[in-house]
Amino acid sequence: MQLTPGLRRVGNEIVASYLFIDDRGVTIVDAGLAGHYGDLLAELADAGLTIDDVRAVILTHGDTDHLGFAERLRRDHGVPVYVHAADLDRAKGGDKPATSFGRGVRPWPVVRFFAYALGKGGAKTEYLTDARTLEGGEHLADLPGSPEIIAMPGHSPGSVAVHSPALDAIAVGDALTTRHVLTGRRGPQPAPFTDAPDTALDSLARLAATDATWVLPGHGTPWNHGAAEAVRLVREAAAASVH
Repeated sequence: MQLTPGLRRVGNEIVASYLFIDDRGVTIVDAGLAGHYGDLLAELADAGLTIDDVRAVILTHGDTDHLGFAERLRRDHGVPVYVHAADLDRAKGGDKPATSFGRGVRPWPVVRFFAYALGKGGAKTEYLTDARTLEGGEHLADLPGSPEIIAMPGHSPGSVAVHSPALDAIAVGDALTTRHVLTGRRGPQPAPFTDAPDTALDSLARLAATDATWVLPGHGTPWNHGAAEAVRLVREAAAASVH
């Protein structure tokens, strides 16, 4: 789905990845689920591009619903995959801590999420075997969209946001969500399955400081009302959930 001439989404509001496009090719942020590979090819074709135009995959974190087709692109097409060093083990299939489902869980959204994930190959995760590591603070100026990497620990130790000032957009992974996959609630709010919720909230200040118009979550509808407003609403939702 085209959002702007330089921004496209692969997937849907349940699980999504994003394409940053300029005259140098494509940077993919997150790789969804394995079954999104066909959707990726279709989205590239709609933009007049092919897999040969993909220059890199940047993962916002190492959870399985963001790894998707990343290893396939790396292995079969030589596309470099970037992930924060603190999430590399997770992206290679290492252990992750157990997290709570949280409050307000509703059966239908849960069923929809897991059914969709299974239908898109969520039970057949291909973990990374190699990757280029990030620390946060990098400016990958040679990649399409000239992405800047912002460390956003909380959802996982190595969560990052990927900011493209040129495209006025920031892909945030699970630093926040605009549709809670377990409750169905819409609007900017904390994401479920977060390792350290308080740390995740603290990290949002870095997101707000970008002043990007487009906020692109791994789950939920893309938000085009500004990063600062998204962060305000996430904090408001977090405060309401403790009362």
